[in-house]
Amino acid sequence: MADLFNAKKADKSEDYDASYIEVLEGLEPVRRRPGMYIGGTDERALHHLVSEILDNSMDEAVAGHASLIEVIMNEDGSVTITDNGRGIPVDNHPKYPGKSALEVILTTLHSGGKFSGKAYETSGGLHGVGSSVVNALSDRLIVEVSRGGTLYRQEYSRGAPQTKLEKKGKTTAQGTAVTFHPDPDIFGTKAQFKPSWIYQMARSKAYLFRGVEIHWACAPALLSDEGKIPQKDVFKFPKGLLDFLEASLEKRATLTPKAFYGHGKLPEGAGQVEFAIAWPEEGEGFTHSYCNTVPTPVGGTHEQGLRNALSRGLKGYAELIGNKKGTIITADDIMGGAAMLLSIFIRDPQFQGQTKEKLATAEATRWVETAIKDHFDHWLTGDPAAAKNLLETIIDRAEERQRRKDDKLMARKSATRKLRLPGKLADCSKTDPEGTEIFIVEGDSAGGSAKQGRNRETQAILPLRGKILNVVSASADKMRANQEIQDLIQALGCGAGRDFKLEHLRYEKVIIMTDADVDGAHIASLLVTFFYTQMRPMIEKGQLYLALPPLYRLSAGGNTVYARDDAHKDELMKTVFKGKSKVDSSRFKGLGEMPAAQLKETTMNPASRTLVRVSLPHALEALGITAELAQTEGPYKGSHAEVDDLVERLMGRNADARFQFIQERAEFVQDIDI
Repeated sequence: MADLFNAKKADKSEDYDASYIEVLEGLEPVRRRPGMYIGGTDERALHHLVSEILDNSMDEAVAGHASLIEVIMNEDGSVTITDNGRGIPVDNHPKYPGKSALEVILTTLHSGGKFSGKAYETSGGLHGVGSSVVNALSDRLIVEVSRGGTLYRQEYSRGAPQTKLEKKGKTTAQGTAVTFHPDPDIFGTKAQFKPSWIYQMARSKAYLFRGVEIHWACAPALLSDEGKIPQKDVFKFPKGLLDFLEASLEKRATLTPKAFYGHGKLPEGAGQVEFAIAWPEEGEGFTHSYCNTVPTPVGGTHEQGLRNALSRGLKGYAELIGNKKGTIITADDIMGGAAMLLSIFIRDPQFQGQTKEKLATAEATRWVETAIKDHFDHWLTGDPAAAKNLLETIIDRAEERQRRKDDKLMARKSATRKLRLPGKLADCSKTDPEGTEIFIVEGDSAGGSAKQGRNRETQAILPLRGKILNVVSASADKMRANQEIQDLIQALGCGAGRDFKLEHLRYEKVIIMTDADVDGAHIASLLVTFFYTQMRPMIEKGQLYLALPPLYRLSAGGNTVYARDDAHKDELMKTVFKGKSKVDSSRFKGLGEMPAAQLKETTMNPASRTLVRVSLPHALEALGITAELAQTEGPYKGSHAEVDDLVERLMGRNADARFQFIQERAEFVQDIDI
């Protein structure tokens, strides 16, 4: 029997030989796995192609070699981006005889002039894959280089050159022009660029660098469904982020007559910084940060430097004028509800993750804090009346936070200025709880998408940063000191623990909306634990829900559906897409990656979403306790003792109890996400 088994194993191993091992060369990896380079093949990934080429032109401008960029949307669906920079080098590359540097850049991954720092002191592109990835995913790309008085031209298709580098004649111009059309084999035949997206992208880039002028033009036929987007426009903002801030505030009244604005060099010759901050009297605030013109929606070390500078600066001013209450101020008190823009330019920035959503350069915290704090000190002392008004308002917020520490929470009131809600809460306009709901989301990025996709009348959004405190294993003092938990309690308005009053709950439904992955599930479990221990009557009445955002987007032949998880995806492939030879599948990295329209359609719209109600009978059934038994006389009646025991066992301080729980159920595990 053993010989037969070994023989079968040998047969199988012989089937798997060297011929099964593939080696992908050139740009073939990009076409096989576009998600690794641009995050998928959906609408957001499609527009990422434009940002890659536009970032190259912006790097030329920031380096001081270009002053004009043109972005043109052509009627055939292609985009042309032109700059008056130095022009991509066209001489033969020393490492690749017979190939121009231009062809090497467009056909070879990890090639470019941004690695050594000799050609660019700062740049948004770090990996040398931008131009080559766009070339690989375009069915048509034409590049024209004006350099040294000669115009050069070369055509490509799906990453491969279709013509040689040709001299087209003399020219007095200087710079690079790239025209590309997305490959329908990758993005689908119906995929097309949206003028509104590219218009806003070009406008934002102009705000981030005061020395550049960007010209926008769009074929009239593409603007039929785009509202007020002009056919032609010119973006040039001499005041940079200050212009950006004023446009974003839309003439809203602020606590100070002038915004806190400035720009200058970072210490130690590290780079440059620009900032613009205002404190609106009403409405939502925001924080937008950038590094080398690349958005960092999750923040990072440069944002921490800004927080430090503002908190220490305002505390120092309070001490200067003899206001002893200034000692209670924190950075969250200052930044809550503020409208903040921060942009830095540094060499060799370190980002967390391939998507560059968070800056991780450790020194940036110290650089930004040092550069901004002096500006802030001078700004405060320059207008004592405005500074006093700002200080008193921030102290009011700090005192309110301290009152919440003592569990003296306010009951639900009408949405007036007397009711101080968390600055990051995007509240609904309806004051009556009936028909209203609040979505608790993870992170500012997901919060931004949710705010755009919500119904402003009945849906509120509260973004929480990171994983909240595990309240079962934390002390009461630690829970009261946790800003995220206090923001949650304050937003709901019904108190917590002994002070909880269900009748004061400000919303009819409380919906936990986290990413469809392991981290999202962990955050959801921490939130459910918090509600179970601190607001249990809300669960007993059936007012706590879990949203079910999709994990995949599947499309083929004009049909698009969403899958909750891998099992649902497999089911859809066997049913909805049965017989389809090519199905585009994109995996959402998180809610912040999902366009607001898709988030609304799949997760927030009551007509099309799916919610799971959190209820105690479900928890009891998981323990093998029937609903009938739970209602009988004994240890289960009313107290839900077994659920209490389960929560304590899994979330409490006793790690041995959790380890035992895992050991007892290890044999039932089918899929492990590691």
